[in-house]
Amino acid sequence: MLVFLGFLMVAVFMYLILSKRATPVVGLILVPVAFGLFAGAGLDLGDMIIDGVTDLAPTAALLFFAIIFFGIMIDVGLFDPLVRLILRLVRDDPARLVVGTAVLAMIVSLDGDGSTTFIITTSAMLPLYLKLRVSPVILTVVAGLSNATMNIIPWGGPTVRAASALGLSPSDVFVPMIPSLLVGLVVVLGFALHLGVMERRRLGKLVWTAEPVLAGVGRGGSTGSGGSGGSRATGTGPGADADGGDDETGRFAAALDPNRATLRPKLLPFNALLTVALLVVLGLDVLPIPVLFMIAAGLALAVNFPRVADQSEAIVRHSSSIVSVVAMVFAAAVLTGVFQGTGMVESMALWLTGVIPDALGPFLAVITGVLSIPFTFFMTNDAFYFGVLPVLAETAAQYGIEPVEMARASITGQPVHMQSPLVPAILLLVTLAGVQLADHHRKVLWRATIVSLTMLVVGVALGQIPLG
Repeated sequence: MLVFLGFLMVAVFMYLILSKRATPVVGLILVPVAFGLFAGAGLDLGDMIIDGVTDLAPTAALLFFAIIFFGIMIDVGLFDPLVRLILRLVRDDPARLVVGTAVLAMIVSLDGDGSTTFIITTSAMLPLYLKLRVSPVILTVVAGLSNATMNIIPWGGPTVRAASALGLSPSDVFVPMIPSLLVGLVVVLGFALHLGVMERRRLGKLVWTAEPVLAGVGRGGSTGSGGSGGSRATGTGPGADADGGDDETGRFAAALDPNRATLRPKLLPFNALLTVALLVVLGLDVLPIPVLFMIAAGLALAVNFPRVADQSEAIVRHSSSIVSVVAMVFAAAVLTGVFQGTGMVESMALWLTGVIPDALGPFLAVITGVLSIPFTFFMTNDAFYFGVLPVLAETAAQYGIEPVEMARASITGQPVHMQSPLVPAILLLVTLAGVQLADHHRKVLWRATIVSLTMLVVGVALGQIPLG
């Protein structure tokens, strides 16, 4: 009975999410509550949920303060000099333009928000693509791959979901996977260089005067205000060029406005040092990640916005992102609490153990990594990590595979997941670049699959993901 209810609960949850009949928060709360009552939890349901909330509280704190910290770093202009530097280095070389796009997208992806990454990257780079007649599809492919690979950072979403679903610390999942992340980024840079060289050969090295566009970026911070900077590509071939102003691109280009009141140019050294120190200490794993971000966010707020009113405004500016993500985490506590408290996970795992051939059982971590590629493309991260992963992890435990190893394997499919039409950020990217999603998919999916498999192989080779 518990096996049937468990699988039915997962199916109902996935149906509601995929059909968009309920938000993840609503689905994560109401579906488990209903099935928990059917399973006979009764008044014990409250204790189950509280146990889940207690387990996920550190994860919620991590997301809360990570969003605040990196949001502040963007507000105060930490990344603005980098954007201008990349634009100056790119000049008239398509190959350097494409590689620069990858580097910029990787760095901006540190804020964990795909939409912000694509807004800033497209606003800064699209005008140069149009001017050089480089296909905007190349921009979407490179930016999409860069952000998708970086998406496994703890505050990016999937790592937190995997950790939350299995009751783990995000740092235990992420830190051992840093080598896989770095190798994945190298593969992405290799793809970017290859695409850039191919565009250079296709177009020839066009000689043009870059200074007017670059000067506009340096002074106005927005390349989307009129002229080619605010245009949208009408195609993806050699003739793809501006067709006039595009209000959407121009509107989003405000993310780089150098006249915004939140800029703190005199504090650039402090903010850069604080960010580097945070990332270094995070890698050393000497303190829990939520504690690190609490301290870093507190310092960033106190130094950049000494006035109490300004500190409050800085938090409010990012409140929509904070509320949606943290609400999702606490709602996930309902699902994980009911799964564990009612015994559904254990019953489903025992059933799967009987179904899976014994010869394949020891390879469940690698199998999970491979399955995460198509599964997370055709379903949301919420459905996969909260619905599928707990069952696989409990089954793998019968073969001596630790939950943390399953969590690491499960996040290797993210380079493919982020290209899914179920991900709003990728729809924003292709819209801003004026690219058809089908054109983007033709160039990006096989490359994203290679990046995912590479990360999985590196994880196996280094012993972070068990093979047999």
